[in-house]
Amino acid sequence: MASEGQKSSILTALDKTKTQCYHFTTVIISGMGFFTDSYDLFVISLITKLLGRIYYQKPGSSSPGSLPDGISATVSGVAFAGTFLGQIFFGCLGDKLGRKRVYGLTLVIMTICSICSGLSLGTDPKSVMTTLCFFRFWLGFGIGGDYPLSATIMSEYANKGTRGAFIASVFAMQGVGILAAGGVSLLVSYIFELHFPSPAYMVDPATSTVPQADYVWRIILMVGAIPALLTYYWRVKMPETARYTTLVRKDAEKAASDMSKVLNVDIDVSSAQHDQARVSSDEFGLFSIKFLQRHGLHLLATTTTWFLLDIAFYSQNLFQKDIFTTIGWLPPPKTMNAIQELFIISKAQFLIALCGTVPGYVATIFFIDRMGRYLIQVIGFLMMSISLTILAIPYHHWTLPHNRIGFVALYSLTFFFSNFGPNATTFIVPAEIFPARLRSTCHGISAASGKAGAMVGSFGFAALAKAVGMRYTLLIMAGISFAGMLLSLVLVPEPKGKSLEDLSGEAKPEKIKDATIVV
Repeated sequence: MASEGQKSSILTALDKTKTQCYHFTTVIISGMGFFTDSYDLFVISLITKLLGRIYYQKPGSSSPGSLPDGISATVSGVAFAGTFLGQIFFGCLGDKLGRKRVYGLTLVIMTICSICSGLSLGTDPKSVMTTLCFFRFWLGFGIGGDYPLSATIMSEYANKGTRGAFIASVFAMQGVGILAAGGVSLLVSYIFELHFPSPAYMVDPATSTVPQADYVWRIILMVGAIPALLTYYWRVKMPETARYTTLVRKDAEKAASDMSKVLNVDIDVSSAQHDQARVSSDEFGLFSIKFLQRHGLHLLATTTTWFLLDIAFYSQNLFQKDIFTTIGWLPPPKTMNAIQELFIISKAQFLIALCGTVPGYVATIFFIDRMGRYLIQVIGFLMMSISLTILAIPYHHWTLPHNRIGFVALYSLTFFFSNFGPNATTFIVPAEIFPARLRSTCHGISAASGKAGAMVGSFGFAALAKAVGMRYTLLIMAGISFAGMLLSLVLVPEPKGKSLEDLSGEAKPEKIKDATIVV
């Protein structure tokens, strides 16, 4: 308990409290939303070929049906358009209404739209694709809200010594979601192939896609809603973060009360009011000269680096099946039936996620509070650029049958360093360096910039590969990664080990003693 006469500060207590059970609970509650986010965003790349076979098969064609380029790009990218708007909209709401008040709403939108995506109406191509794109847009809108809210909530609960690891743990659920997308697709396709076998397309085009294949993609899409739905109750029961209540709502008594319910910390309510006195009362707005002077470069850093990262990251994730087909790692589509093709594509994504993507997230969790955000981001961008260059320059070499495993290994390395690198740090840094009253908004703007890059990647990668070939496309991605490294070198600050108030410039010199924390 606090010693008599000693004043306890909410902000100091949050910065210095030891890691407790509720920190891990928050990771799970926030992380399940991110699991659904990544599952739904990345699973679509697995089922697009199946959709092409079901709805766009041309009788008498020598090759299986495929989605027209425009429809393929729209199906893959429409969720990013929704995410872009959702990140800005819910980011602003998170600062205006509070993190907690809108946190449950994003989960509801994601759950409903995940299910409705699988229930897309109609049997003709136009109606199915239209309804699928409609629900995926609103799914993306809900997903967008989870980015700024989850990052901000975790950063405001964590202590300054392990804050990076906890925010990274929430974001690492993206890797688990990508892995699950491949795993669920593997399982569902295996079960359907077992019960509804069919010949390869080259043997009998008419029967290579069984009618039951239409259930496969629907089931896969709807499964992503389950984990998010299971955590809804705990999400709406979360108290508002003490930092928001203290610094934005100006209610120190409520903050102390909420904090004592979830963290094993003793706060003297009367002295907790001193937090407001030690924080700057100069509450400039987002569109002010003072914001531009203090945080203009910070916002430029977070938006530009996230934009460049997502061009390369989402291009590689969404179109890896096309890359693997081009180099011959995947069999020609006509040698498989529709469900077998889904199984093979899912296996490839699952292996890449298992060997490259997930280990990168894990490495970030372990090293981010040791190495710092700045170094991890710079090294990550650099290694992505080097790996992509090595793949691109001798591209013909990698297409030879005995060199394909080497290509896949290097390709996995780009995923490792994107996740043990800028894919994680661009998510973490914006949640740390902006003032509490603008933190969610600025994170939303930064994340929206990233999704603008994702849209460039999803709509532009296939067209670029057709126009200039895969070799030059990979070289362009390497150049984009190198540009990200240069911007990171010059613009990105290092938040490691500092309090949020010091980083944002909100803090005045501390005039109250550190909190005594009950362990």
